[in-house]
Amino acid sequence: MTPSPKPRSGGSPTPGGSPSAGSLTPGGSPSPGSLTPGGSPSPGGPGFRKPTPAEVAAAGGRTIPDLVGPDLRVLFSGINPSLYSAATGHHFARPGNRFWPTLHGAGFTDRLLHPSEQHLLPALGLGITNVVARATARADELSPAELVEGGQLLADLVRAARPHYLAVLGVTAYRTAFSRPKARIGPQPDEVGGAPVWVLPNPSGLNAHFQLPDLIAEFTHLRNAAT
Repeated sequence: MTPSPKPRSGGSPTPGGSPSAGSLTPGGSPSPGSLTPGGSPSPGGPGFRKPTPAEVAAAGGRTIPDLVGPDLRVLFSGINPSLYSAATGHHFARPGNRFWPTLHGAGFTDRLLHPSEQHLLPALGLGITNVVARATARADELSPAELVEGGQLLADLVRAARPHYLAVLGVTAYRTAFSRPKARIGPQPDEVGGAPVWVLPNPSGLNAHFQLPDLIAEFTHLRNAAT
């Protein structure tokens, strides 16, 4: 039996992790109405409401529960939640973040998911966490000490969840959190919490060094390895 991951400062793991009724058909295809006619993700799952600017501004310091489950192929770790993500409670929810299009483009999901559909990922062997739990407007607001402490907590989570791969999305944060100043994008020679590590580019829209096709190519390398 897979042990329950140790709760981090980002909150307790999301319980269950199975798709909700009607989210996917038995064959894994989107249910009616889940995609708009143009093939873009739906505006959100049942009950999703776009946060107001005031709600986003008030989300500083909040956390989002880790999204984990048994027998994860990949545990994706962002740097820390954006204010928009913290306001919604969904990972990588900020408009312009390319995580969900990249995940689909690389073949991890069979359709483009909305951030509010994150609960579908554990059933696909995918999880999400962050190096640092607290939300900020920008990742560069985090101190090196926070990143190092977050790296230690992340290693604890990995030891408990035992994913096949840990994917850290952001090479600069990885270098600081795990004292690997020469680390580059791609598979790493060192493990974290007993799991092989793959460093991927940060999918934030602020990362102009990697356009969507570049992100998809890097994520695809990991998907091939994890498969």
